[in-house]
Amino acid sequence: MHLSKPMILSSGILLLLFAASIILFPFLPETLASHWNAAGVADGYMPKAWALFLLPVIALGITLLLAILPRIDPLSGNVEEFRDTYEWFAAGILAFFLYLHLLTLAWNLGFRFPMVQALCPAFAALYYGCGVLMGHTKRNWFIGIRTPWTLSSDGVWARTHERGALLFKASGILALAGVLSTDLAFILILVPVILSAAYTVVYSYLDYRKETRERSNQYPMARGRGS
Repeated sequence: MHLSKPMILSSGILLLLFAASIILFPFLPETLASHWNAAGVADGYMPKAWALFLLPVIALGITLLLAILPRIDPLSGNVEEFRDTYEWFAAGILAFFLYLHLLTLAWNLGFRFPMVQALCPAFAALYYGCGVLMGHTKRNWFIGIRTPWTLSSDGVWARTHERGALLFKASGILALAGVLSTDLAFILILVPVILSAAYTVVYSYLDYRKETRERSNQYPMARGRGS
């Protein structure tokens, strides 16, 4: 089996996730902080073994899932057209998990920092990566903005993802700006990307209706026979 560069990178990141947990296991307390609220205060704790290996195991599961999805997609031929971008995005997801894991380990080793602000670069990179991926996707069942309207039309899919790509990249830039403000960090991580996602869903519906009307006006006889 040929391993591409992003697949090799993904394998390396997975090894780092597990290696960090194994190496630091003896130096950590028996109970670890594992969750922080919007103010960056630790408000959730787990036993050490669970806290150290839960995220690496989840990352491994997501890696396997991302590897399987293109193989079972009925439109797998379309996925092959942006396979390289998809594999780099999958590696980016793992890098995101590694960053979160290292922050958690650092906190539990006694280092103190504004957690939400520290998360901003990771979410910024994740959102921007989503935007890059959207700019390359072709219609498929698992990857991208999958609404009934994008899945029903290549044109709606392309136009929706073109807009989605810009919005998610902008969301990434805004999330990165959160490192400058403790008060705004949580808002900049969540609000822009939620609004962007909601916009793309509404846009896909409206664009599909527009496309349907234009098609009906272009072929009025066919519409008459169908009625």
